[in-house]
Amino acid sequence: QVHLVESGGGSVPAGGSLRLSCAASIYSIYAYSMGWFRQASGKEREGVAAIDSDGSTTYADSVKGRFTISRDNAKNTLYLQMNSLKPDDTAMYYCAADRITWYLLPQYKNWGQGTQVTVSS
Repeated sequence: QVHLVESGGGSVPAGGSLRLSCAASIYSIYAYSMGWFRQASGKEREGVAAIDSDGSTTYADSVKGRFTISRDNAKNTLYLQMNSLKPDDTAMYYCAADRITWYLLPQYKNWGQGTQVTVSS
């Protein structure tokens, strides 16, 4: 059982930045594919960014150039640096992990509880 705990959410004005963290109870985080997803009120969960076990990254078009996914293997932690935030980025953000590569598809086996991000205009 993989345990994932997100943190770093909050309320920021448009144009601001936040860094989300996801602490993983995985012995070897680099062996997993991991992703960040978000779900706004009344909308379906959507993939935001993903990082594969080989370090390759994938981003949704809506966040390219603004968000950066990364991981610290020594700390077993996944990050999402979010810059130039927009009100449309407001959502609950979740991290996910799996040994299978799902990229931005919400098929990951393991999920965290989420952290809320609110961007005001």
